[in-house]
Amino acid sequence: MTLFTLISFLPALLGISADPSVEQRVVRRMVVRDEIILRIPVRRRMSQAIEWAEKKGPKCLDADRIRGAALSGPSSIDFMLNNRQLMRAELDSACPALDFYRGFYLQPDDDRICAKRETVRSRVGGSCRIERFRTLVPRPKR
Repeated sequence: MTLFTLISFLPALLGISADPSVEQRVVRRMVVRDEIILRIPVRRRMSQAIEWAEKKGPKCLDADRIRGAALSGPSSIDFMLNNRQLMRAELDSACPALDFYRGFYLQPDDDRICAKRETVRSRVGGSCRIERFRTLVPRPKR
């Protein structure tokens, strides 16, 4: 390298621009994406020692209250909540028998899971809409 070549790089090394308009052409862009995807593992259903009665449930559940889930039938999923309450999500009647045994996903728009709005997606690609929630309360076995 010659001395002339080193001198030509000197302004760039010192952060000095020969063209003052170069600094004005710098464009900075920041993209913020806020997306929540809940992956809910499914455990096997234990033997039924308790009978459960269904009562009217809420229209929406807070997503941070869900602690686990279990399949309760071909078109329903039971959610275990943080206060030991059980909530059943009934899926739409047109829902095919999906492979929820490998787990499923919920992707709420906000931090709430609402009936007639949210869709349950299986890990193999199928999806079903939640029609309504039912609160499960224990009743004495006869």
